[in-house]
Amino acid sequence: METAELLKKVRRIEIKTRGLTRQIFAGQYHSAFKGRGMAFNEVREYQVGDDIRSIDWNVTARYNQPFVKVFEEERELTVMLLIDLSGSLNFGSTQQFKRDVITEVAAVLAFSAIQNNDKIGVILFSNSVEKFIPPQKGRKHILRIISELLNFEPSGKETNISEALRFLTNAIKKRCTAFLISDFIDFDESLGQPRFTDAISIANNKHDVVAIRIYDDRETQMPPVGLVRFADAETGNYFWVDTANHQVIELYRNWWNTSTDYLKQAFTKARVDWISVRTDEDYVKPLMLLFKRRSK
Repeated sequence: METAELLKKVRRIEIKTRGLTRQIFAGQYHSAFKGRGMAFNEVREYQVGDDIRSIDWNVTARYNQPFVKVFEEERELTVMLLIDLSGSLNFGSTQQFKRDVITEVAAVLAFSAIQNNDKIGVILFSNSVEKFIPPQKGRKHILRIISELLNFEPSGKETNISEALRFLTNAIKKRCTAFLISDFIDFDESLGQPRFTDAISIANNKHDVVAIRIYDDRETQMPPVGLVRFADAETGNYFWVDTANHQVIELYRNWWNTSTDYLKQAFTKARVDWISVRTDEDYVKPLMLLFKRRSK
């Protein structure tokens, strides 16, 4: 993409998503994703009713009277965006590809984070971790992230969500909120189940993982248009399918429904909050539902 065209797209996305952040998501993000740790603030003299477990025995011994440690909630968060750039994201049957929707959703989350004075970092992945952008603050940092999402060309085409989650667990030592944004087409072909079930459970034990599934309506059902040559965007393999065959249509519908059920089970088992966003629908509503659900 030419530099001038890239800058125009970055600016367009900034205007749209920053406006949404200010007008719609103001306050919702903060209440949904609060700081979860307690940071030491000061030492003061013991008062009646203080928890004796908070007594600072070193200071107490030095001054020969009881002092307690005072803690306050950590408000600043580290937010990580784990963004799938595999080949299947370059698909869309209406106005936008799945990757385009991912870019906008990521931008909304990023601007919400910096408005809340949080740091934001990014892990771009396919079948391996393609790029790591360490957490920082500021508008320039967000614009860099948007630029990477628009212009970055991954070396891999397939999907390995487990690899991205393992990288998150190892690279980010302090507990963070991690948004995993993908179409989640990462299944064990022999079992038909997600390959990342264990990895997402481990990651969510250390961090606060939130899954955002991006999908296209055309993926949910096969239109009966006759004999069609399909290409697998991740493996590059071509194959012919008779889309007018009712048995083929039913098999595909069953595959989609079963895959969706397996994903729900994986997220539930790992205790991960999640939402689905369709490419031809407004992503504001599902994001608002996510924020409200977590604010309760």
